[in-house]
Amino acid sequence: MNERPHPGSHIHMIAICGVGMASLAGLLQAQGYRVSGSDQNVYPPMSTYLADIGIEVLPGFRAEHFSVRPDLVIIGSAISRDNAEAQVVLNREIPFISFPQALGMFLIGQRESLVVAGTHGKTTTTALAAWVLTRAGLDPGFFVGGVPLNFGSGWGSGKGNHVVIEGDEYDTAFFDKGPKFLHYRPRRVILTSVEFDHADIYQDLNHVKASFRRLMEIIPQDGCLLVCNDYPAAMEVAAQTPSRVIVYGGGNGADWTIANVEMRAGKSFFEPCYRGYSEGRVEAGVIGHHNIKNALAVYAMARAMGIERAKLLDGFATFAGVKRRQEVRGEQRGVLVIDDFAHHPTAVRATIDAVKQAYPGRRLWALFEPRSNTSRRSIFEREFAESLALADRVVLTGLYQPEKVAEPERMSVATVAQEINRLGNNARAQVVEKSQDIAALIARDTAPGDIVLVMSNGAFDGVQDKILRALAG
Repeated sequence: MNERPHPGSHIHMIAICGVGMASLAGLLQAQGYRVSGSDQNVYPPMSTYLADIGIEVLPGFRAEHFSVRPDLVIIGSAISRDNAEAQVVLNREIPFISFPQALGMFLIGQRESLVVAGTHGKTTTTALAAWVLTRAGLDPGFFVGGVPLNFGSGWGSGKGNHVVIEGDEYDTAFFDKGPKFLHYRPRRVILTSVEFDHADIYQDLNHVKASFRRLMEIIPQDGCLLVCNDYPAAMEVAAQTPSRVIVYGGGNGADWTIANVEMRAGKSFFEPCYRGYSEGRVEAGVIGHHNIKNALAVYAMARAMGIERAKLLDGFATFAGVKRRQEVRGEQRGVLVIDDFAHHPTAVRATIDAVKQAYPGRRLWALFEPRSNTSRRSIFEREFAESLALADRVVLTGLYQPEKVAEPERMSVATVAQEINRLGNNARAQVVEKSQDIAALIARDTAPGDIVLVMSNGAFDGVQDKILRALAG
């Protein structure tokens, strides 16, 4: 389907409770479309978001959800061809498109697209870029795979000529196995990192790099690529682009580097330096060295777009972060509970480092749920152990839906715990299967001043709230 349906049309979304799909539902509703949706995995924050804006989620995937024929169906990437609703769409020849096609149609249009891509840091970097450009007066459209606290939702239509969009390398749909970011018509790209991930669809790092090379190739000659040289694979794929390339990071040869870093009171302070010359101090509402690099990327891209430094400072200083990215969920009995989306060993390490830097001297508990398609596999057992061992105490839970990973390929949680304890970094690790037992353990064994960092790319059975209730009880 190439033509955009007129406002008032009925759009049905299969797998509406995904973070991106739910945000897209809000965008479509705001544009005047009648939106319905279905899903079988319904949990906050997206279920709450949909309820708050009045979009009903039909339970499960059923043919009877199509008793009234919609004008268009948007099919989420998690849906297979044999899905009951997908079968109805195909058999009745109802017009359908993928989630990234919908973003191209309903959000990007003819506007200039800034795509933030990479294995790590996409969501925070996209949210920060959208906020900084908003405060600079550009009024961009944006779409983020999370909920930026400054905006209250993961999307904004904007009236300006720019769109900031998170570019995911995961495949598009059962009818389109290319990565999502190929649909976003990038004029500018920030490439934060390239590492092996998404083990369910990528065979190895070379396979991942092949997808990113395709993104590099579609940046126009008059466009711009900003790439981090801390990741050799990112620099390798960057060589494929015909556009201007700007390098940032800590390695030799970077155009943009960081000087005089300071972190305090949940804020970071740093000086962005262009080819050795400082542009002055920047205050940013982020914590951790990895997020300072993300902030540097946004600053450098904004300067490449011709935005004056003075117009950027307020956006950085007032950035409030993103839900589930080092989000403080509450404090009881002097124990602080922080929630994070980390699910790759590099992200786990960076998140633990960031929390330790932000709260020096406090004992850190790291709770980890192996839930993503990569973390449930054995390929990163040692890397997860090394990252988690940076915490003072570690609690691992069992694999999420282990039956979906072939037994010989599954991560052994017990092996990871044993390796953490063997490393001898004072991190005492244990495996606790049930969330209510984890909450009871935390309530019993923590002390005032402790920090509990919960890491999962899913609901973790609501363990964050269970911990706070157990501590309060």
